[in-house]
Amino acid sequence: MSCIRNSNIIDLVLWLLGKRQRFRVEGLSMLPCLNPGDELLICKQTSNFLAPSITDIVVVSHPHCADLLLIKRVISINKDGSCFVRGDNLLHSTDSRSFGWIEPELILGYVTSRFL
Repeated sequence: MSCIRNSNIIDLVLWLLGKRQRFRVEGLSMLPCLNPGDELLICKQTSNFLAPSITDIVVVSHPHCADLLLIKRVISINKDGSCFVRGDNLLHSTDSRSFGWIEPELILGYVTSRFL
């Protein structure tokens, strides 16, 4: 299971140019990889967005509560592009095990680095 690298100067420049978005981790669902309070940079989904790969960490909108954003790991990908996502901390995660597959339009982007 891969974790997230620390940001470098290129990541910071991309953030300043608006090509990356900053997110803060809340909750325990991604322990031990991500801790509550960790700041992350994500590559936002755009027309040239690359579909996530298995093991990528993504930010998604909850399928039943659009204003709730979740940070989860991609476990499986269907041919239609939908993803099964799960938290690393299985005991403390609301994920695809409870709400099902995430449609591509609910994927906001993938995590590129930890903001430092």
